[in-house]
Amino acid sequence: MPGTNLTRDEARTRARLLDVDSYTVELDLTTGETHFGSTTTLRFRCSEPGAETFADLVGAESPEMTLNGRRLDPTAYADGRIALTDLAADNELVVAASLPYSRTGEGLHRFVDPVDDRVYTYSQFEVPDARRVFTTFEQPDLKSRFGFAVTAPDSWTVVSNSPTPEPEPAGDGVAVWRFAETLPMSTYITAIIAGEYHATHDVYRGRFEEIPLGHYCRQSLVPYLDVDKLVEVTRQGFAYFEDAFDMAYPFGKYDQLYVPEYNMGAMENAGAVTLRDEYLPRGRQDASFYEFRATVILHEMAHMWFGDLVTMTWWDDLWLNESFAEWACHQAAVEATEFDEAWTGFANVRKNWALRQDQLPSTHPIAADNHDLRAVEVNFDGITYAKGASVLKQLVAWVGLDNFLVGLRDYFRDHAFGNTEFGDLLRALEGPSGRELDSWAKEWLQTSGVNTLTPRFDLDAEGRYTSFAVIQSASVEHPTLRRHRLGIGLYDAVPDGEGGEHLVRRTAVEVDVHGESTSIPDLVGERQPDLLLLNDGDLTYAKIRLDERSLATVVAGLSRLDDSLSRALCWTAAWDMTRDAEMRARDFVELVLGNIAAETDPTGSSRIPAYAAQAVAHLSDPAYRPQLRARWEQGLRALLEQAEAGSDQQLTFLRALAGAAHSEAALDLLASLLEGTGSLPGLTIDADIRWTLLSALAREGRVDADRIEQEAAADQTISGQQRAASARAARPTAEAKAEAWEMAVVRDDVPNETQRSTVMAFMQPGQEEVLAPYVERYLEAAATLWEEKGTQRASTALEGLFPRPLASAALLERVTQWLRETDADPAAQRYVREGAADVERYLAAQACDAS
Repeated sequence: MPGTNLTRDEARTRARLLDVDSYTVELDLTTGETHFGSTTTLRFRCSEPGAETFADLVGAESPEMTLNGRRLDPTAYADGRIALTDLAADNELVVAASLPYSRTGEGLHRFVDPVDDRVYTYSQFEVPDARRVFTTFEQPDLKSRFGFAVTAPDSWTVVSNSPTPEPEPAGDGVAVWRFAETLPMSTYITAIIAGEYHATHDVYRGRFEEIPLGHYCRQSLVPYLDVDKLVEVTRQGFAYFEDAFDMAYPFGKYDQLYVPEYNMGAMENAGAVTLRDEYLPRGRQDASFYEFRATVILHEMAHMWFGDLVTMTWWDDLWLNESFAEWACHQAAVEATEFDEAWTGFANVRKNWALRQDQLPSTHPIAADNHDLRAVEVNFDGITYAKGASVLKQLVAWVGLDNFLVGLRDYFRDHAFGNTEFGDLLRALEGPSGRELDSWAKEWLQTSGVNTLTPRFDLDAEGRYTSFAVIQSASVEHPTLRRHRLGIGLYDAVPDGEGGEHLVRRTAVEVDVHGESTSIPDLVGERQPDLLLLNDGDLTYAKIRLDERSLATVVAGLSRLDDSLSRALCWTAAWDMTRDAEMRARDFVELVLGNIAAETDPTGSSRIPAYAAQAVAHLSDPAYRPQLRARWEQGLRALLEQAEAGSDQQLTFLRALAGAAHSEAALDLLASLLEGTGSLPGLTIDADIRWTLLSALAREGRVDADRIEQEAAADQTISGQQRAASARAARPTAEAKAEAWEMAVVRDDVPNETQRSTVMAFMQPGQEEVLAPYVERYLEAAATLWEEKGTQRASTALEGLFPRPLASAALLERVTQWLRETDADPAAQRYVREGAADVERYLAAQACDAS
């Protein structure tokens, strides 16, 4: 529907014309299992009486529409818009409609828990989906006050942005919740969550006021609601942000609601944050899980000020919302919680996400040109989040944290409950810092691509530097060379007194790098270290290269380096070099096997084996791959056997081995753990681990559909249903793939998270023969999938079902031909183009590994 694709120009025109005074939204959730009733009374002023505009409403069935007492013709509603003509100075639009519940996580999602048949609903409105629940002017700069009234079964719990009122009995087991009018906010951060939720309540007493805290989840998840830990992180976050921003939390109460089948990690609805309920784990998790969950909680809390209180005018500044929250959540975790090495986890995972995204053909400036909603919806990516946070981290280092926070405080005070553009923030920061930031912004925010920083030096006969420079390069497509604030660390191998060695920083310098070559005179005369580390301290966003001696030091014993952040930079440098066909995949695998057991960063420990698995499956020489697969499997089994009983490493290595297992011996081990005939000291085989083991056996053809159904019958939760769908899709048979394709691509009745589980298990390395027919089926589907299935389903399928395991010159040629000839939606083409870029990278890395 073209009408649903609001353009920036249309939004500007409407914003110049209108001021929106209030919404009264009445929702009736008692009308049936598929639809709900929605009545909106929208009061607004028009600066040009007699003008015309439109309101937004998607999916309505024969809405009744009245403008200023005048009944609108049914033809006024078309293509997701309600045409509003002959406007008065003061206007009242009333729209009553029946709207469908969502099964895709967009709009008002309805879920029935298979454990106990209890019903749960929740809203998800970012970017443009409030219009799926009530009539709106769907753009962030038309803020207003919202009064919600919700009719629902009287046994339900109902939550919105305002505090939950006492329900008014309406007879026949029904009640009405009338919420107080909100403070001014954008439509996309309003929220309704209603159902048979369990609730616990607490309070945060801070420097400004008391904040009521609520935590909510499904009844079947109550045993897993570790509310003490959640409240602790919440209180720590409020204490940090209230002090850092010198401003009270603006929205009164603060509820966090863990909801099912959630597409995102979480959403910053003002005072009513929704989070995916997988964050309440029913099984054993390692420390990286809890560190990540804490950063998610803190990310959404940061948005209460930056995004909710002060909101972007248009989605061009989406990056600023997300980049700031990404920076702030890691800074808060380090400063205020037990996760004081969260920036190391960021470097090991989030920054790698950004680096990969920034080297795809779909890369874009951090400050993207989001000219319409379709452009916005595909730019929730590693550039918007992690690259932006990396660049903000550099900005903080450049202007100073204290100056940065002073500027933020001024920004929040000056623009509270209003809308801004990036220039407003720059001006707020320039004052206290005394720095001119416009040129920095143009250089870093309005250009694409990542720079590579490489050391170049000469040595004398005694091994001392006689010259030293940092060489900066960029890709041909994105040739910008930038200013970098850069740490350079020199590390020596020093005996530890126990027969081993540590890599110890001898000295470090901090410099500004710019242009193609920057001389570093402070290092002239220094003895060449065993490890020379550019970007020591991780102050900038760039790829770094290790010189020959440093790379040998890393491969020989990265675990000797005590500082976790410095190790993360070395891990990332080696992984970058492997992906860039400058380090053989087999050497990266050996690096991981030789050093991962000593890694102390929980995020790195859990994620780096996944990089090695990618190297084995995609970046290795196909002729050597069987030997490398065997080496990887055997190495993981040895690590598993050596891991401390009951440790996080034991769990991590078991998961990695399940992903790598293909020999009869390894599969026999997994089968014995699943069936209870084998065991590992200190490890409890809970439901999640059982599914991990069963899925690995299904992937290798060791279990059939009946065995999967048996396991699903014993685990009748939504998680069990999703894991069963994944196991079925992983099987190496034509019948299994056909069934999975039907669920992932064809059917509309498959819930969003079940579809995602199916998609992510479909394309399995080692199943090339059974996957071969899906090259053409994928391209055929890609031609129309975006229009037929919508953003959520289409993006999940197009990204996850690209046939990467079939990487070859022939596949690249076929996909390139399709891209030349197709007229598919540009968003669909983006995912196909990204897949082709991956294949091109795989082929180059495979050639390197063969050299």
